[in-house]
Amino acid sequence: MDRRPLPRPAIALVPVAFLVFFLGLSVVNLNDLPEIAFVSGFLRAVASIPVIGEALRHSIPVPIPLIAATAVASIVAWRHGMKWRAIEESFLHGIMLSLGACLILLVIGILIGTWILGGVVPTMVYYGLKLISPSVFLVATCGICAIVSLASGSSWATAGTVGIAMIGVGSGLGVPLPMVAGAIVSGAYFGDKMSPLSDTTNLAPAVAGSDLFSHVRHMLYTTVPALAIALVLYAVLGMKFAGGELDTRGVEEIMTTLETKFTISAWLLLVPGLVFVLVIKRVPALPALLIGAFAGGVCAMFVQGAPMSGVLLVANDGYAASTGVAAVDELLTRGGLSSMFPTLAIIITAMCFGGVMERSGMLESLAAVILRFAKSTGSLIAATIGTCVGMNIIAPDQYLSIVVPGRMYRDAYRRAGLDPKNLSRALEDAGTLTSPLIPWNTCGAYMTATLGVFSFAYLPYAFLNLICPVISVIYGYTGWTIAKAVPVEEPESAAGATERA
Repeated sequence: MDRRPLPRPAIALVPVAFLVFFLGLSVVNLNDLPEIAFVSGFLRAVASIPVIGEALRHSIPVPIPLIAATAVASIVAWRHGMKWRAIEESFLHGIMLSLGACLILLVIGILIGTWILGGVVPTMVYYGLKLISPSVFLVATCGICAIVSLASGSSWATAGTVGIAMIGVGSGLGVPLPMVAGAIVSGAYFGDKMSPLSDTTNLAPAVAGSDLFSHVRHMLYTTVPALAIALVLYAVLGMKFAGGELDTRGVEEIMTTLETKFTISAWLLLVPGLVFVLVIKRVPALPALLIGAFAGGVCAMFVQGAPMSGVLLVANDGYAASTGVAAVDELLTRGGLSSMFPTLAIIITAMCFGGVMERSGMLESLAAVILRFAKSTGSLIAATIGTCVGMNIIAPDQYLSIVVPGRMYRDAYRRAGLDPKNLSRALEDAGTLTSPLIPWNTCGAYMTATLGVFSFAYLPYAFLNLICPVISVIYGYTGWTIAKAVPVEEPESAAGATERA
């Protein structure tokens, strides 16, 4: 960053305010305003402006507001004395930081396609659904959603398929739907947070300067205890419903369809097992995932009987399910190289915004205000958690709750001698997990619409999402599981830097 006085915090907030406004245009539908009573008056006044009102009637892709906010940030930076070449370099620097994650996402798109065609994902879903039991319905619901989201890497796909089935089963059993929805959200976001197939799981280490598998391993310390506590709480809540009769028709329909369309075999679980072993052996993410994608293609040809041309097409275009069962089609129609392009657009434009905000000193100016109160590791992690939650509230998009705080605090963690994986873990502990708890956040709006339960209704029962950020802060203040940065002069650090690059 050029040596110039930092922009005042009030000036640095201008691009953030425009970002919030532009993102509001992308996530708020004018027809939904009555459902958001306490902001509907303001939004309706804004919507009376013809151009803005027209925008609110359509769904605007998220990269467009990001580009608009980046333009505003660039103008502010230019007015503050930053040359265009430096602004352009800040874009390129931000994009460079995300290229590793972008490459991994492209491979993940291929892997998802081959795993579905090869029957790996259907097998994981099938055996997950077999775990359901009337006596532990809420526990089973959370566990099944966790398994399916780990297999798919998508909380939205999990909630939109298995989650809907569980809502129907819970309704038939007489379990309060907010409890069922809370269990679904907890399980779905366990996989969204932990699966290497998840875009946020790749985005967080890219922003923080860590690597994928170190990030996933480090998250085990907060996420597994949070899931264990959540399962205990669901077991306690579910005891009063243990005597009910379980209507499993929706679940059985999904399982029957999977059996009909795919060869379901426990042997196929060796494929994700292979990737898990590679993770344990610390094989870098790209080759490990490529091996997993290749293994999925082999299963598609020799277990499912797909031709090689079919495997190659699925690797590029994704799998398009046409089973006749809407829940199964929704779950399995995904993957492919091309499916990752919209996510890549979000990441690249978000990193351009973060790049100019960082290079101009605006992020440092905003972070300095908060870091005045962060005098210890615990307070630094607490500040990260709080900022992620705040971003989910004011800039209601899950990606921005990871990118903006990640860029704000990256240098602070480095100066504190903390490994970047501490930052990437905190970003996901709060940024990823609190997004479905905010009704006007894209994730909260989706969960409300999909499950038919308002976000604030299921919030008290989304135990994983509530507990994990608390555990993260506790670890920060106690020092448990907090990793120190490896000194630069050590060979391991150079290797790690090469891998992260």
